[in-house]
Amino acid sequence: MKRLFSKTFKGAAPAAKPPQSVGAIPATVNPPVHAAGLPPKDTLPPVPHPCPYEYISVLATPEGLLLRPRYLGQQQDLSESEVRVEWGKGGKVHTLSPDAVEANWDDSVVVYGIIGFLELYSASYLLVISSRNEVGNFLDPRHTVYSVKGVTAIPMVEDRARTVLAALAARNTVDKRASLLPTEAARKAQAAADNAAESIDSVEGDGNRSPRVKFAEEDQVKVVSPLPDKAFDVPDEQRPPSPSSTVSTPSSVTSTSTDTVVKALAERLSFWTRLSKRNSRQAATIDHRLVELSDEVASEPLDLDVIAKDESKDPEEILESIVSSAAPPPQTIEEKHTELEDKIVRECIREFTRGGMYFAYTFDITRSLQHKHELIEKAKTQNALLETLNALDDSKRLSPVSDTVDVLAEPSAALPLWRRVDRRFWWNEWLSKLFIDAGLHPYVLPIMQGYYQVSSFTIPREPVAAEQGDTASVEYIIISRRSRDRAGLRYQRRGIDDDANVANFVETETVMRVEREGISNVFSHVQIRGSIPLFWNQQGMALKPAPQLNPERTHDQNLHAIQQHLSKTTAIYGPLTIVNLAEQHGKEAQVTNAYGEYVKELNPEDVKYHAYDFHAETKGMKYENISKLIDELERTFESQGYFWISNNRIMSKQKGVFRVNCIDGLDRTNVVESAFARHVLNRQLGAVALLNQDERRTEMDVVFNDVWANNGDAISRAYAGTSALKGDFTRTGKRDLAGLLNDGVNSLARMYSSTFADWFSQAVIDFILGNRTTSVFSEFLNKLQSTDPRELIRISKIRADAIATCVSRVLPEGERLLSGWTLFAPEELNTKVGDKFEEKVLLLSAKGLYIISYDYTLEKVKMYTRVPLGDIVGITKGAYILSPLEEASRDPLQNAGFIVSWHNSQHQDTRVTSYSIRNSLDLSTPPTSPTSATSPKQSLTSPRKSMLPLSRILSNAAAPVAGQETVFAAFKALPIDPARARRETGSFIQATDELANAKNCKEAVDMIVAAIHQACKEIGNDHRDFVTEADVVSLAEAQRMTSVYAKMEYGVKRLLWLGS
Repeated sequence: MKRLFSKTFKGAAPAAKPPQSVGAIPATVNPPVHAAGLPPKDTLPPVPHPCPYEYISVLATPEGLLLRPRYLGQQQDLSESEVRVEWGKGGKVHTLSPDAVEANWDDSVVVYGIIGFLELYSASYLLVISSRNEVGNFLDPRHTVYSVKGVTAIPMVEDRARTVLAALAARNTVDKRASLLPTEAARKAQAAADNAAESIDSVEGDGNRSPRVKFAEEDQVKVVSPLPDKAFDVPDEQRPPSPSSTVSTPSSVTSTSTDTVVKALAERLSFWTRLSKRNSRQAATIDHRLVELSDEVASEPLDLDVIAKDESKDPEEILESIVSSAAPPPQTIEEKHTELEDKIVRECIREFTRGGMYFAYTFDITRSLQHKHELIEKAKTQNALLETLNALDDSKRLSPVSDTVDVLAEPSAALPLWRRVDRRFWWNEWLSKLFIDAGLHPYVLPIMQGYYQVSSFTIPREPVAAEQGDTASVEYIIISRRSRDRAGLRYQRRGIDDDANVANFVETETVMRVEREGISNVFSHVQIRGSIPLFWNQQGMALKPAPQLNPERTHDQNLHAIQQHLSKTTAIYGPLTIVNLAEQHGKEAQVTNAYGEYVKELNPEDVKYHAYDFHAETKGMKYENISKLIDELERTFESQGYFWISNNRIMSKQKGVFRVNCIDGLDRTNVVESAFARHVLNRQLGAVALLNQDERRTEMDVVFNDVWANNGDAISRAYAGTSALKGDFTRTGKRDLAGLLNDGVNSLARMYSSTFADWFSQAVIDFILGNRTTSVFSEFLNKLQSTDPRELIRISKIRADAIATCVSRVLPEGERLLSGWTLFAPEELNTKVGDKFEEKVLLLSAKGLYIISYDYTLEKVKMYTRVPLGDIVGITKGAYILSPLEEASRDPLQNAGFIVSWHNSQHQDTRVTSYSIRNSLDLSTPPTSPTSATSPKQSLTSPRKSMLPLSRILSNAAAPVAGQETVFAAFKALPIDPARARRETGSFIQATDELANAKNCKEAVDMIVAAIHQACKEIGNDHRDFVTEADVVSLAEAQRMTSVYAKMEYGVKRLLWLGS
């Protein structure tokens, strides 16, 4: 027995359970031997079970939910203990003696592990892993790493639990996964299916063989997003309740498109909804509510298609009918809690199944290779010291310190896995608390958030000794571990907290294995990233404002926080080299420079600070300039080194790490960390005489870039949340012009919806980590009201920041700004009623009027037109009514606008963001056709019309104006929000302050027109009828054009209601 535990545990026990093996007895079978008073979680039985169960049978009984391990391909041992979780809230757990309860385990459902308990308003839920993906092996086939694919929430209410388990069992039966059906009958059925397949193959062999698919011998894990789910043909009597189905109606059969639109309307316009909602990426997940369709909904089907086609109602009444029928607000507190509970459970499941959650049964994935060996070395040193003092208990004796080591050795291998993990990266610890406190160690499965990928490539070599072949195979693994401390989404969690934890802290380890001369060489290197360790924040708006130091925090508080953080980090990783990639000038300068000043003031012994303005140094996306940074840090690379085990001997250790950061700790950080990792990889290969002399793009380049691109994408998804709208640009490095010219209203709506979803996601993250109780959701509902989220998402901040951005991008230096506004306007000039409307920015300077089309998603100026004040011929102001469908939209006081007219002259300047040298338009003359050959030279050099998207866009933009003697632009005042002038950042608030006293849109228009008139007066441009009053679009005109603006009205409603 001593020899058993003196060796490192390699963890094959859970995979196969030999009969009568005492090593597989759960921790709860034998009464633990311990001193009185110790809680169960701190005790172990005489023969511990150090690994979590890989397969767990779940069975519903009248007394509660029964759990016990299931071993693949083995008959169940009758001496195996069982665990019962009582029905109801609180989740009391009892360990039962074998056969204490008579139960038919053939009806049980097998799952891959338990995430933990979720206790909410009306019930508790057991979260189990119902499907998983095998990511790869860590240097050994027994060290398999999995990702969470599907999670099922089992309500601790008997009837509801039976319904969910029945659906899960039906799906498992359809799937026919051998691991979940280890019974003799299932094996016979599978064997019969295999024989049938072989017979078919033999028949095909006699004739023309059908095309066969040959699978790769080695899996290459290169896909971050999950694969599309499979569909199965199931007989109706065996088909599980469909999670995505709603109650069928006659109209739903004949009009699926209308049903989709109606569902989208209801989901957008109300936080509360009875419609079944499901993320398509979670098709493997059995959602408790989606399986349990309530009787009330089933008995009263909602014929939404009939409501939508009711011609007797106005569009406004139809919208109200859809919302009130499909998504009524809860009438009672109990109903409110029930619906909120459903949303919480769904969001919890989404957090674990959207990708980035990993686990292993047989070894610890939360610690780096070097950290594990340091712990083993420390334990053996302490053991040797106690032995010299004759104070060592024989039961705790370890093998002596030796020159040779086991690469995959696990520290304290006899302890349960959850006792060995790094708690910083254990995301479901709070949810597992019930099993931990009960001492049910094999039921506790630690889950880590981050990224894991195993890849391989070949590299040229010169064969030596017994080597054969001119290439060496290299195994390359990346493991990113994201800390649960100060966890959350980008705009909700910034900087540092009072416990010296920073947001988005990620430890990234790269492991490389290569064989030379028959000797295995394993290398490891660790880098870390994290938010700037100061008290600072940044408002969660798509128009990203400048990061600001928290004004409520003093200098001493920031100094103390950064000192604690650096001390804690160096204690774990050794000497620290900070590489700050944030901008040293501009928006990020305040926080960036403060960081450097605080580190300089502290002057810690083991910390070096290196500032590198990534945007300035790599301007034009010239990432090759990062090589200069590597050259500057070459001495640091040499002193740090890397962890290296060759022939089971430790050759070198890593002494210190790089701490890389930008503002987000995402794109820039990932680029630089990948450059550092590539430099270290070259040094590691050079240590075993493998140097890549080929300057062409090699297999190593492809694999390396793929691994690090996936790693950066995974971390970005985890931290950026739904606000990350630029993933395509990050992945491809380009964005087409169609993406640049998105409709402004839709951009705002997506941004509002994303921010709203992020706040709810943050509340759920805080809850599952144990940072908050269910009170966090009451706070969420009170502050972010479902009917009008604008109370928290101040649109005025977004619009004011849009104005400030336009000023910095468009206004020439030295030209004095007078005012700026955001106004609703047709996308094109020279029209009062267009097919598309957008929210434009109007800037008034001492010399000109700037009409700007702004993309709220990309935070960029799409196009602007500069009109000299001297060219303006007049302004018309009056009612601007776009829809007669609502009483509010017919009120001329709340629907007012104005038209500015000017001479079309050479002094006017219009420019488009084209990402090309050509971006200006000549609006005074008609554009020539791209295909017209005005000269032989042009006819020879002009490509086909279909190949001229830039020219076509520029021509289309100029078409409504070109050749016109007088041009005009129409503007409609936005709805007055009394709070929109209130800003906390202090940046450019004067433009909106002048409208703060306006009681309605007409008064706001009067103020804007008066400001433009006064500016024209000051340069001498004034006459008697300069400002006239007349309707821009009258009520009669709006009534004639109602059908044209039906879609536009919905866009405005979505903007105002914020897709609640």
